[in-house]
Amino acid sequence: QVQLVESGGGLVQAGGSLRLSCAASGRTISIHAMGWFRQAPGKERECVGGITGTGGSPNYADSVKGRFTISRDHAKNTVYLQMNSLKPEDTAVYYCAATSTGSGVYMYWGQGTQVTVSA
Repeated sequence: QVQLVESGGGLVQAGGSLRLSCAASGRTISIHAMGWFRQAPGKERECVGGITGTGGSPNYADSVKGRFTISRDHAKNTVYLQMNSLKPEDTAVYYCAATSTGSGVYMYWGQGTQVTVSA
C-alpha cells in the first residue's frame, strides 16, 4: 500500500503563490505517475497535471498552464505543485494521487489540502 500526505495549502491573495507538497510512504517502489487534482465546491474534480516516474515532462490542464509547475523528488518520494499568479478560481481542495507501475489508474489518493485565493 501507498500513503500520500499533502501539505502547504492555505489562504493567499490573488496574484500570490503557494507550494504544495505530497509525501509518499509505504510501498513507494510501486509508484509510477503522480498527479495533482482539485475540486471546488459544487464542481467536479479536475486534473491539474501529472508527472511520470520515467523522466518525462509534466503535463498540465490548460487552466493552469504557465502558472503551475509540477516537480518530483524521487529521493524524498515527494511531488510538488508550485502555484504562481493564483486566481480566485483556483480555490479548491487539492489532492495528490499516484498510479502504480503498469496501471494508468490513479489508485492512491491523499486526504487533500485546502487552497483559498481571495480577490
